[in-house]
Amino acid sequence: MQRVEVKIEESWKRLLDDQFQQTYFRAIIEALRKEKAQGITIYPPGPLIFNAFNLTPFHQVRVVILGQDPYHGPGQAHGLCFSVPDGIEFPPSLQNIFKELQDDLGYPPPRSGNLEKWARQGVLLLNAILTVRANQAASHQHLGWQRFTDYVIRLINELRQGVVFLLWGKFAQEKVSLIDSSNHYVLKAAHPSPLSAPYGFFGCRHFSRTNELLRLQGLPEIDWRLE
Repeated sequence: MQRVEVKIEESWKRLLDDQFQQTYFRAIIEALRKEKAQGITIYPPGPLIFNAFNLTPFHQVRVVILGQDPYHGPGQAHGLCFSVPDGIEFPPSLQNIFKELQDDLGYPPPRSGNLEKWARQGVLLLNAILTVRANQAASHQHLGWQRFTDYVIRLINELRQGVVFLLWGKFAQEKVSLIDSSNHYVLKAAHPSPLSAPYGFFGCRHFSRTNELLRLQGLPEIDWRLE
């Protein structure tokens, strides 16, 4: 059987190559190919599906923010959870993230919703589901991506120490069983969407609390400013 070759940052490639050869991962690739052949638009574009991994090598991961699946509007998804490329209007959840950031640390909302600066500092912006059909939220939730990203979370749990996991909302918090809280830090809050942000996301102060936990370990803080 022909090997599956995935273009991904080298440290992740070494750790994940066995998953890329698994039957379930091959099935994901085949399903995506079939949808594209049918003319279905899939987000993010192929080269950006593993953007979170490419911007945050395994040995640099200090913080994990877990999202559900990519934005499904044109031009929004670029492989980082909650993030949008430069020039794209902020989705409501991202607006609320910036509101909490301002309340927590005093940083005014930035001009761009591109969170690459966080990713380059060791914040893994991981969606549990890595693709979506255009204009159809959660349309790839049964494709098999969660088996893959659960494996990623387990790798971080087993091979790293003192990582700060930010679990926003019920979906993300269901992943807590994959994390050893005696070896890592887990911060929980409501999801930043408009429906739930007033009920536990606003006021969670996860940005300052993350930096406190990094300081305790003698690690550099995250510069959360995007300007």
